[in-house]
Amino acid sequence: MLTTTISGSLPKPSWLAEPEKLWPAWQLSGEQLEEGKRDAAYIWIKEQEAAGIDIVSEGEQFRVHFVHGFLEHIQGIDWQKKTKMGIRDNRYVVDVPTVTAPIKRPGSIHSAEAAFARGVTDRQLKFTLPGPMTICDTIADGHYGSRADMAMAFAEVLNEEIRELEAAGVDVIQFDEPAFNVFMNDVKNWGIEALHRAIDGVNCKIAVHICYGYGIQANIDWKTSLGNEWRQYEEIFPALNDSRIDQVSLECANSKVPLSLLGLLKDKDVLVGVIDVAKQTAEPPEEVAGHIRAAMEFVDPERLQPCTNCGLAPLPRDVASAKLRALGAGTDIVRRELGSV
Repeated sequence: MLTTTISGSLPKPSWLAEPEKLWPAWQLSGEQLEEGKRDAAYIWIKEQEAAGIDIVSEGEQFRVHFVHGFLEHIQGIDWQKKTKMGIRDNRYVVDVPTVTAPIKRPGSIHSAEAAFARGVTDRQLKFTLPGPMTICDTIADGHYGSRADMAMAFAEVLNEEIRELEAAGVDVIQFDEPAFNVFMNDVKNWGIEALHRAIDGVNCKIAVHICYGYGIQANIDWKTSLGNEWRQYEEIFPALNDSRIDQVSLECANSKVPLSLLGLLKDKDVLVGVIDVAKQTAEPPEEVAGHIRAAMEFVDPERLQPCTNCGLAPLPRDVASAKLRALGAGTDIVRRELGSV
């Protein structure tokens, strides 16, 4: 009841990478870098355990970025051919690498990282991957002719990767799909189908994380344009509830999402974001408990997993640690009220 987890990324220690950056440069190289990544993953797993997080993650310590950390290993992408592209429906425009040939995964990408994490914790283990639609909204297509076709190709290579992650002992695979909150028609037309193709033959729990983005200025500015109620979830939750996805992770804390929309996910585990990733201070545990109580009006506690709104990667390390502790402590308050502690 009220199983706690996080949505994915955690800050990299300053000795490993530039602090408080979404795209940090590594501070180490060679074997020192690989050792440093393992050390950072170990530290964060133990911090999550100490904070009372039930389903832990390696915090994406092995990757510079949640999408490109996977893509940099995929063949068929020309990293020198840059294409100017508006990401998340032109929320920001950047020069991105271009797919110029059929994509191919030459070998395992993250299974050794998952095996390391599995070896240092007895708790349930989550591993995050970029979802097919968000991949296609992050790099340019110079080969397939449509985002839907390119998404299906990426779904195939994601399926190969997921099978290996499951074999390494991962309990939950989470797809990060912030693009689902922007291209709602595409979600229903082909986005969920791409996720289904990615999970064919997989038995572990499957989650999809759909939020309003990291706590960076571009996302904060976008949120101010969304009005008094953020109802994007209303368009896609019915289709997700009918899907083969087990869990849906979403943003709630200090947002304008009507909590009644959680009732549209009546057949899913719901990972409710009760930690604000755009705030530079940790929430008091009672505030976290308040968010959980509010969500329980629409989600049974057996299906509700208190979580973070999004990744904590750009935050100061001490703030992220305090937010983890607040998540665990706030959940314990509600568990005691329910008599489950």
